[in-house]
Amino acid sequence: MIKKLLTVLSPAQLVSGAYFIVIMLTALLLMLPISWKEGVSVSPLDALFTSVSAISVTGLTTVGTGDTFNAFGIAVLLVAFQFGAVGIMTLGSFYWMLVGKHIGLLERKLIMIDQNQNQLSGLVELMRIVLILTLTIELIGTLLFTAFIYASGYTDSLAKAAYYGLFHAISAFTNAGFDLFGDSLIRYSDNAPIQILTMLLIVLGAVGFPVLVELWRFVRSRKEKGARFRFSLFTKLTLVTHAVLVIGGAAAIWLTEAGHSLGNMSTGSGLMNALFLSVTSRSAGLTTVDVSSLHQATLLIVSGLMFIGASPSSVGGGVRTTTVAVIFLTVVMFFRGENEPRAFRRSLNREDILKSFVFFTLSILLVMAGVFALLVSEAHKFDLSAVLFEVASAFGTCGMSTGITSTLHPASKITLILLMFFGRIGMFLFISLFRSRKRPLNIKYPEEKLIIG
Repeated sequence: MIKKLLTVLSPAQLVSGAYFIVIMLTALLLMLPISWKEGVSVSPLDALFTSVSAISVTGLTTVGTGDTFNAFGIAVLLVAFQFGAVGIMTLGSFYWMLVGKHIGLLERKLIMIDQNQNQLSGLVELMRIVLILTLTIELIGTLLFTAFIYASGYTDSLAKAAYYGLFHAISAFTNAGFDLFGDSLIRYSDNAPIQILTMLLIVLGAVGFPVLVELWRFVRSRKEKGARFRFSLFTKLTLVTHAVLVIGGAAAIWLTEAGHSLGNMSTGSGLMNALFLSVTSRSAGLTTVDVSSLHQATLLIVSGLMFIGASPSSVGGGVRTTTVAVIFLTVVMFFRGENEPRAFRRSLNREDILKSFVFFTLSILLVMAGVFALLVSEAHKFDLSAVLFEVASAFGTCGMSTGITSTLHPASKITLILLMFFGRIGMFLFISLFRSRKRPLNIKYPEEKLIIG
């Protein structure tokens, strides 16, 4: 079946088509009354919007999740979160392993494209570890969330606490950003255990599966005598960039909001909420403060963090952390008058540098096009800062909003749907959709310098 499809479609088109099919099936299920609570109905466009938001693990919603969908609808969303987080081909490889099917070269190529990997070797083992880590983290998160929610007194029923715990553990780890409370996590703005657990789950999902696998292998190597382990440049650069963005973002948010939305909190609580906002800006979208009350400067900071997004091969979207890190190192190299960018005693690959600048440029153009489309379709009803925030949230698959999502014009909702989809598949897969299947001509012309700047 796959071989026949590959004669017509490229691997990138096939993977994107698989996401499109799952999105439409999810939308169809959410459109059925079996998914709704009594007395509630969902329009086809809202069902499609919710489906794309769930598959892209964004969290932007045009209807209240807890007020609209019943247990069946919530189950549909949870399955959608998993498809969007670990990838369709990862779950496909798990199914193939269960039924005893040999995973051949074509299937491995599809997994490689879906997970944005550079090589075919070790992919099946990687997918197996990813699934084990995902289920283990979500199970531990569910148990802890259940205990914290029950202890907080939100519900007197342990079963209901487990229901909320399961949903929010999966929503946090997959960076889906959906909630059942109706106010995200604002009611827990002074609850440190729930905030810390949520941030931990968000970070584990956003740093990327290759990083988690390396960390897991590092822990295992420590138990073996004489075993030596070296982290890859990708893992080092990812962790450092992630830490810098989280800490730097928290500091910037604290400076702009200490006398504003965080002004009525104690210093400790304010710092915790600033840190939470910085962490959730990576791609999660769960919030402990009212986003609509944030200062304009804070909205700009958070928009930038959402645009950068999470790390490659993670549950999040955006232009990705390593892309920004490579560009930063290249700029530093240029200022120093050096010949090549370096990090951790390693030189960066020139193709990776070119990709980073191309992806960043196209992402900027995509976001600008989205902002323009919303401003036109909304007839300038909203401020530029609110529109930019909404577009950055969709592209970065974050899901935070200033509260305008449900009131948007249908054309604006379609624009956000496209941005969420492109944010989920990533710029590499997005570009691959339009690449010619013909071999590039290996022609070298004489070089001539230009006047730049």
